[in-house]
Amino acid sequence: MTLDDLRVFIAVCRAGSLSAVARDLSCTQSAVSQHVKRLERELSVSLLERHARGVVPTSAGRILHAAASDGIGGIDLALRRLRDLVRGESGWVRVTTGATTVRHFMADAIVGFRRRYPQVTLEFQTASSSRACFDALAADDLDLAWVTIGAPVRGIEQRPVADLRWVLAVTPDDPLAAKRRASLADLASAQLIRPPEASSSRTQLDAALAAAGLCPEGHTSVADWDTALLLTELGVGQAVVPELPGWRETGPPGLRLVPVPELPKLSVGWAVRRWDALSPLARAFADTVAADCASGGGGAVPPQVRPGQGASRAARV
Repeated sequence: MTLDDLRVFIAVCRAGSLSAVARDLSCTQSAVSQHVKRLERELSVSLLERHARGVVPTSAGRILHAAASDGIGGIDLALRRLRDLVRGESGWVRVTTGATTVRHFMADAIVGFRRRYPQVTLEFQTASSSRACFDALAADDLDLAWVTIGAPVRGIEQRPVADLRWVLAVTPDDPLAAKRRASLADLASAQLIRPPEASSSRTQLDAALAAAGLCPEGHTSVADWDTALLLTELGVGQAVVPELPGWRETGPPGLRLVPVPELPKLSVGWAVRRWDALSPLARAFADTVAADCASGGGGAVPPQVRPGQGASRAARV
C-alpha cells in the first residue's frame, strides 16, 4: 500500500462517495476505486460497503480510517514543518472555520500578520460546523481550526481564546427591545432563530434551555449568525446568537441586542492536531488572533486562560 492509497481511502470515508472524491482529485472513479482495492487486497478484508446513496466503511474500514487519519495527519504536519524550516518566513498557513468567522474574529489580526509576514499565504477553508472543522483538520493538510470549544475530541487539542455572552437580537419595535436583559422565559415565548442543529453552539444552547426545563417549539435554523440577524430584520423571529466582536459598542445596524445572562457563555478558540508540531508560521498566526481577542479587539472577552497556551472552496490572502 502507499500513502496515496491511504489518503484516498480517508477522503472516500469522509465524503461517502467514490465519485465525489474523483471530482475533487480530477481523476476517474475507477482510479479512486483502484486505491481502495489495493488496500483491500493487501489486507485481505473488505473496507467499504456500497449502498444506493454512496459508500460507508465496514467495521474493518473504520479501524483503518481511524488509524490512517492519525498517521497521515502526523506525517503531513512533519512535512509541512520541514518545508517551512527550509523556506524561512515564506510558506502557507491553512485554516478551516465557519463562514463568518474571518469577518468577526480575524480581520484585524490578518492585517497585522500580513504586515509582519508579507510572503506568507493564508488559506481559509469554510466548514459548516465545529464537527466539520474537526473532520477536515484530521483528514486534510490543515494547520488550524477556529471552533466552538466543547467536549474533548480524539486526536485534537483545543485552546479557548474568547468567551462570548448570548444575546437576543430583536427589531426596535419588538416588546423585548425595551428590556435591559432577557430571561429564559422570554426565550421560551419567542419565535427563536437558532444555529443549525449540527453545530456545537446549537448543542450548548439547547442543553442550557433543557436544563432550565424549556423547549421552545417555534424556531428557525440558519447556517450562520449573520443570516440569523438578517432574518430577524425581515421579521421572521428573534435570533439568539453569541455577541460577536464588533457588536458590543453599537450592535448590528437596525437591531437591538438584549443580553441573556442566564445562558452560559460560549467559548471559542483554536483546535489543532498537535500544538508542539505546528509550524512557526501557523503558531504566529494563532497567537496574533488570540492576542487581538485578548486586547479586547472588537469586544471579545478573554477566557480564564492565557491565549496561545497550554471541504469547500478555499479563500487565499
